[in-house]
Amino acid sequence: MMNRLKAAAKRTFGLHRPGRDLLILPDDRFLVSYPKSGNTWTRLLIANLLSPDKPADFETINRLVPDPFADTKRQFARMPRPRVIKSHLVFDPRYPRVIYMVRDPRDVVISEYHYQRKTRRIEDHYPLDEYVVRFIQGETYPENGSWGEHVAGWLVAREGNPRFHLVRYESLLADTAGELAGIAEFLGITPTPERLSEVVRLSSADRMRTLEQQQSNTSSLMKGSRKDVPFVRAAKSGGWRSELPESLVEKIETAWGPLMRHLGYELFFSQTPQGISPSDFPFGKIVLGKTSQ
Repeated sequence: MMNRLKAAAKRTFGLHRPGRDLLILPDDRFLVSYPKSGNTWTRLLIANLLSPDKPADFETINRLVPDPFADTKRQFARMPRPRVIKSHLVFDPRYPRVIYMVRDPRDVVISEYHYQRKTRRIEDHYPLDEYVVRFIQGETYPENGSWGEHVAGWLVAREGNPRFHLVRYESLLADTAGELAGIAEFLGITPTPERLSEVVRLSSADRMRTLEQQQSNTSSLMKGSRKDVPFVRAAKSGGWRSELPESLVEKIETAWGPLMRHLGYELFFSQTPQGISPSDFPFGKIVLGKTSQ
């Protein structure tokens, strides 16, 4: 009874988390990605763009680029417009404008594996081969589907649309200021080159590691998680080459080869044709990590 009363009171005063029921406004911008694809780093970059007077950190990004599953309805109602909002959800036609982050799934699965160790979803010695199979089948984050379903869903629906801005994590690493300039333009922000350089500095992996040490007990991203497993790990691309056995690389490439090639990721095992377009990998052809024959 008390729990129901507390929930009702929270809804009355806008203190509940809206989640999928968030009221979406026509000028909203969404930062969307499959989990562990660079969303937090990009979120910090955008938060620093939006906060010229005070550097953003792991606490203030919840105010500047909030998450409907972590922040309150009241907070969203008080945000200045246009709002920038974080999301890991599968394709949602209600989203007016979307920055979509994509990352090589061979790196995603490694980052995800260690993050789930950190958050105690799996044990330290959980078999990596079993985890990769579950990852391909969409079982590691069932609310988001598989990497292939998530990425293909957004690309099929929006790629080429001026309201959709695709960013590869690897490109953002290689040319952070250049890619950030494109993100800023999409958001209607016109920073100077000097301001871009400052935002890149304030959002560096080294500063994120310092913030992690200082704010791990208060940040919703890390609160209650293990302190001996870092949230900010290597912050690089291609780590799968040394961490994934060839047999597991082959499984991932077999599952999503056409989609990976379309995104510019070099394949080492799957033989897929050149010139793939988004219409070649609808859900009928790539479902739960399995390609139709």
